Amino acid sequence: MRTNPERRQALIDAAIEVLAGQGARGLTFRAVDAEAGVPPGTASNYFASRDDLFTQVGGRIYERLLPDEATIAQSREGVQDQARYAEIMHELVDRVSAFNSGYLALLELRLESTRRPELRAVLTKRIREDIDANIGHHAASGLPGDSTSVVLLYLALNWLIVERLTLPDIFTEREVHELVDAAVRRSLNG
Repeated sequence: MRTNPERRQALIDAAIEVLAGQGARGLTFRAVDAEAGVPPGTASNYFASRDDLFTQVGGRIYERLLPDEATIAQSREGVQDQARYAEIMHELVDRVSAFNSGYLALLELRLESTRRPELRAVLTKRIREDIDANIGHHAASGLPGDSTSVVLLYLALNWLIVERLTLPDIFTEREVHELVDAAVRRSLNG
């Protein structure tokens, strides 16, 4: 197996694009090579199998969905009230929706994980870590609400993102904005 970390990462990023565009069945070494613009056979030198490729993508995709340090720092500024909570949730929905190929690839990975135990283990671990980190950040932030509020918003906003990316004409941008505000308000007011 080759170990060039930059090339491996470029291949994994190409695999994300293939998953988003062609689905799990389209994720082949040949398709990844073509998307990455590398010679045929390159991906097979970096990944032992398609299962390995799926697992590597499952680990990488969340790295690209995370907010940068400036966004995290900004979320900690100012009064930590319901309005700030809504601002943070709007940023999250917009950031994740902006990486539409990544989120669509994640949906493909979730479906594929029902058939691939190693991928399921990677996604379960990664998503659980993400939820726990969000709960921990929330607890330390002074924002209103509790861990249940965090989980309810996680569930509601994830599906809102799915609607926004897969059936974008269901809700206008104004409706999306209003729904995020309502989800925050209702999760906090029980």
